[in-house]
Amino acid sequence: MYIKNIAHYVPYTILNNEYFTKLNGLSNEWIKERTGIMERRKASPDENTSTMAIESVKKLATITTFPLDKVDLIIGASYTPDDTIGTFAHRIQKYLKAMNSIVLTISSACSSFINAMEVVEGYFATKKSQNALIVISEHNTAFNDEKDKVSGHLWGDGSVAILVCKEYEYASIKVQEIITKGAALSGHGPDSVTLKMPFGKIQMPFGKDVFLNACNYMSSITKQILEKNNYSIKDMAYFIPHQANFRISKKVMEQLEMKAESVISNIQYLGNTGSAGSAIGLSENWNMFKMGEKIVVSVFGGGYGYGTMLLEKL
Repeated sequence: MYIKNIAHYVPYTILNNEYFTKLNGLSNEWIKERTGIMERRKASPDENTSTMAIESVKKLATITTFPLDKVDLIIGASYTPDDTIGTFAHRIQKYLKAMNSIVLTISSACSSFINAMEVVEGYFATKKSQNALIVISEHNTAFNDEKDKVSGHLWGDGSVAILVCKEYEYASIKVQEIITKGAALSGHGPDSVTLKMPFGKIQMPFGKDVFLNACNYMSSITKQILEKNNYSIKDMAYFIPHQANFRISKKVMEQLEMKAESVISNIQYLGNTGSAGSAIGLSENWNMFKMGEKIVVSVFGGGYGYGTMLLEKL
């Protein structure tokens, strides 16, 4: 299958590290050293997961030649929904007037992007879909306790819309392979990062456990997908990891013995945008990729779930 077009949206409000210094005493240097984050985006009071999702779809509509009202599958992906019944996937269908679309929403924490791609792969394989729209949207700041010294300074908001087609027709990127797995039996698993509805906040009581498992699983599954397709690390032009913490990205880079310039990162200026982070990274750098280049996206989410995707620029 193929990615035809991609577009992203991030809110306009910027929170720098000094904002959190005033709230909880964490210095700019302390936050930068431990997370790599210098600023992050925060949705305005009149924005939510659904409105940001629609904004990225609007941007996608301006750059694609494919009529989005003709998509036959719409998948929303998020762990921070504003509505768990009338989901943003349904609102996108209504916005597009895509009358014949299958509509569903999934949530597998920060690995939701790759999981959504694999769901599309399944619909394509069963011939129930030909052209799919994946929209990932996270409104982390709606569920964040900014005074929490453990994770309150991590989170940012954003969305991304991806047009995925079964057949090659002016496509930009080929999806060569997708692998996803669960690792809930490792470490503290589902207790490591939590968001307990309806009135809970994002909590990360076992941050070190998340760090260690994220590094190990993202490294191992990246090696696995490359070896399965007869490639080496040197064949990978770019690596887009989940944007959780720049220290995680650096550690994975070291474990894989990659060059620093091959790692794509946006956490420095967007913060942790959850399952949207790596997809936004793909969107931001879309025009940089050259024909024949191999790109690997690798994710790890609280829960624990992880996955990777091997792409080739056409």
